[in-house]
Amino acid sequence: MEFEILGGLTPSERRELIAACTPRRFRRRDIVCHEGDPGDCLHLISSGRLIVRVTTPLGHTATLTILGPGEMFGEQAILSPDARRTATIVAVTDVETLTLSRDRLDQLRQQHPQVERFLTASLAAQVRRLSAAVLEALYLPVDTRVLRRLAHLARVYGGRTPHIRLTQEDLASMAGTTRATANKVLRELEDQGVVRLGRGSVTVVDRMALERKAN
Repeated sequence: MEFEILGGLTPSERRELIAACTPRRFRRRDIVCHEGDPGDCLHLISSGRLIVRVTTPLGHTATLTILGPGEMFGEQAILSPDARRTATIVAVTDVETLTLSRDRLDQLRQQHPQVERFLTASLAAQVRRLSAAVLEALYLPVDTRVLRRLAHLARVYGGRTPHIRLTQEDLASMAGTTRATANKVLRELEDQGVVRLGRGSVTVVDRMALERKAN
């Protein structure tokens, strides 16, 4: 598995960092961490998919995104000893990750100062994701936001006809809209032969058409 976030390191640095990780496995529906838990490690996702949820100020649960192989989470856990998890992470399939503890990362930073590039790259990537999400929420029509979230999920799941297991409520939450609006967009896509809807799932039949509509 290639981790894009490690692209700034040399091959030997990447090997050493990955060798310092501890493999972990989670079964479908396992809770990897709860929002508010102490954050003591980051996870590099080797296989499987996880859903990211947070609690809103009104006490509701909001779905932010789904993460897949090659991605990571828990960057903030390595910043300070009192860091807390900012989201609840749940496995939606069987999952394998490589975990790197804060203590082990600190050792690597002392031995190899160039590992700071890894930290800088991970934080910069997080800022880019958050900035893009804010811009979309402020300036894009709601239908386009639903299409973009669905196109992103198709890339996460991969394959010619990605079978995305999530509810319309989750998709609506990711796009910052209502379930009724997400359902309307999905029904239109189904009528156009772009997707096929199932119970708790969406199968993307025509990925190219979806990408065109999302741009």
